[in-house]
Amino acid sequence: MTVHFIGAGPGAADLLTLRGRDLIAASPVCLYAGSLVPMGVLAHCPPGARIIDTAPLSLDAIIDEIAAAHAGGLDVARLHSGDLSIWSACGEQMRRLDRLGIPYTMTPGVPSFSAASAALRRELTLPEVAQSLVLTRTSGRASAMPPTETLSVFAQAHATMAIHLSIHVLDRVVSELTPFYGADCPVAIVFRASWPDERVIRGTLSTIEALAAQSPMERTALILVGPALGAEDFRESALYDAGYDRRFRPGGFSSEVDAGSREENSTNRGIPENLRVEISGDGGESV
Repeated sequence: MTVHFIGAGPGAADLLTLRGRDLIAASPVCLYAGSLVPMGVLAHCPPGARIIDTAPLSLDAIIDEIAAAHAGGLDVARLHSGDLSIWSACGEQMRRLDRLGIPYTMTPGVPSFSAASAALRRELTLPEVAQSLVLTRTSGRASAMPPTETLSVFAQAHATMAIHLSIHVLDRVVSELTPFYGADCPVAIVFRASWPDERVIRGTLSTIEALAAQSPMERTALILVGPALGAEDFRESALYDAGYDRRFRPGGFSSEVDAGSREENSTNRGIPENLRVEISGDGGESV
């Protein structure tokens, strides 16, 4: 018996990973995080599965359900929204399972900031504009922030910031960031990223509060702040520059691959031998 902690993704059911889908389908017991996990994900549960909404349950009650499944030799799919690595509350559950000797695995999921980036159709890091992304939040009833982890501390880097669980204190976010980013810094709020009712508000630190007031939203909204959200005049990456010498395109690169190299690559990398690979030349033609 194994407990499978699974990142169920940001909202859209088809953003569930293939591994996550298969583990859910193989688990007779499924515990999921209430309204944060779409019904389309639960549709992968096997017929007759015991499906439990953990939203009203305490940690003790959740562990009791897992322990009961363990006693019956039943695998458990434990679903959390987004990705397990941040704000998932998996750590405390896994600590309990360690004490009980119950084995578990972790399967990553698509995080909400990635879905928000897709909704905005913006890369969050751009050459010489921003090369770092800060994932943070503000203090809430359930979790206080360490004294050194404040918005003003992070803002000094001028990196792109993805501020979670903070839409209810948007005024505080604006007031703390404006001295560092400036009033004209681009801001975007993405509500329920990837869900059917997804909404996007774009503005600046000086306008975002008024814009948000016209389209109220709460809870599952992500605030993104930083110059990268609006930059257009940025340097192209050297990675794909024709003159840039790199491991996979060294100087004197030839597009021709001999049969021996192709066979070796196929064997070493698990690439089917009959796979046709096209390499584009400088003009975009296949060579």
